[in-house]
Amino acid sequence: MVRKLYLHAGAHRTGTSSFQLCLAANRQQLESEGYDLAYPGRDGAPEGHLHLRLPKPSHGEDQHGAFVGKVTRALKKHVSGEDQPLVLSEENLLGLIIHFFSGRLYPARRKRLRVFRDGLEAVGAEAEHILLIVRPYDELFVSGFRKHAEDNAVEPFETHAEAMATFRGGWPEAVKALQNVLKPKSMTVVEYGARGTSSELLVRLLGAEAGAYVEPDYDLNVSATDAALEHLQGIYHAGKVLEREDWQAVIAEYAEHGEDRGFARFSEAQSEALATRYRDDLARIGSMEGVTLIT
Repeated sequence: MVRKLYLHAGAHRTGTSSFQLCLAANRQQLESEGYDLAYPGRDGAPEGHLHLRLPKPSHGEDQHGAFVGKVTRALKKHVSGEDQPLVLSEENLLGLIIHFFSGRLYPARRKRLRVFRDGLEAVGAEAEHILLIVRPYDELFVSGFRKHAEDNAVEPFETHAEAMATFRGGWPEAVKALQNVLKPKSMTVVEYGARGTSSELLVRLLGAEAGAYVEPDYDLNVSATDAALEHLQGIYHAGKVLEREDWQAVIAEYAEHGEDRGFARFSEAQSEALATRYRDDLARIGSMEGVTLIT
């Protein structure tokens, strides 16, 4: 028997952490329904132990086998029985946020997906359904930059703005890569504005086999204000390193200072170009065979 994979492929800055928290909140019910669960705990989701080591653009094809071995070992920790379906959520499957800033949206997507596919094959799994949430490009890049700045020193947003405004790749290319490499029986792409609740997304992912699921009690991500990010950048550029609990404490301290101080902002022309591109790309996705687009 083939093990069915129900894959939530992110993406970044689209509520993935909340979705993983939803998986944790419904773990007992999902396991009673016969599902295995796999998701990371990088943002604190309980029992999140998934750790996929996937190649970056700099890794050569000669390293493919080594990465497949690592992914296979990681997946084996999360599967039970010969045909138990697997629900897996991982926002880094397509790539990393850091590449946004040089104007590339998931440049190693096919390389990473081929490793993941071969790891799935090793545990007898095939993609049944893939769910991907997409977000307007200007919002995605600004949100990604702000998130990265929470615990890393960054150059001013203006340093990267033009590269991001004219970036290579796009959501249609990400969707095609997921389709062509993983070959799911079906795929759903949800526009961020139509995301709904995490429990509703879980039902979308599992389809006709879904039960009724609860919404998690709290949200993992508290957005940093401009004031908090400016304070953190002063610390990082002074050469200091903060532990997670320390930089989160700074974010909490400045939570009431919500004024827009221009920490990350595209020009009007850049925003318009990205908005036009996003509209065109949604239309392309909507015309793809095998893809259901929710807007």
